[in-house]
Amino acid sequence: MTALRALALACICVLPLAASAQWQWVDQDGRRVFSDKAPPPEVPEKNILRRPGMRAAASAAPLAAASAPAPARAVAANVPKISGKDKVLEERKKQAEAAEAEKKKAQEEEVARAQADNCTRARQGKAQYDSGQRIARVNDKGEREILDDNQRAAEVKRLQEVIARDCKGA
Repeated sequence: MTALRALALACICVLPLAASAQWQWVDQDGRRVFSDKAPPPEVPEKNILRRPGMRAAASAAPLAAASAPAPARAVAANVPKISGKDKVLEERKKQAEAAEAEKKKAQEEEVARAQADNCTRARQGKAQYDSGQRIARVNDKGEREILDDNQRAAEVKRLQEVIARDCKGA
């Protein structure tokens, strides 16, 4: 029996919450309209007296404003200006663009450093091959072998390609 009383008490407490989730507005004929659905689009914002979630004290002020005509200046002062731009969003966008530009610049600098390093190594290697000294290399088996003329020419050609590619500004 106590469970039934508790259920009845809960229903009584929830009933005002369901009633507060209603719309209230003044229609074109000046009559108050109560509904659980939003008013039609042709109803002006000033005629909407209550929305779901509004307290009753908050709806009393619009009711008084709807019954008494307000001067045009007061109405214009209450309406916030819409600039079409969100300043916070614009600032975040600028920050993101600046961060992206900085990241891109850092990557370009890294590529430039790598190219400069490749250029220096290729020039040093080519100078070594151009000196006429014998050049030895370790093969796949771990054995030391001396490069013949064809291998030297192929390596000089490869170094010249690296120099042409990476030593453009130097």
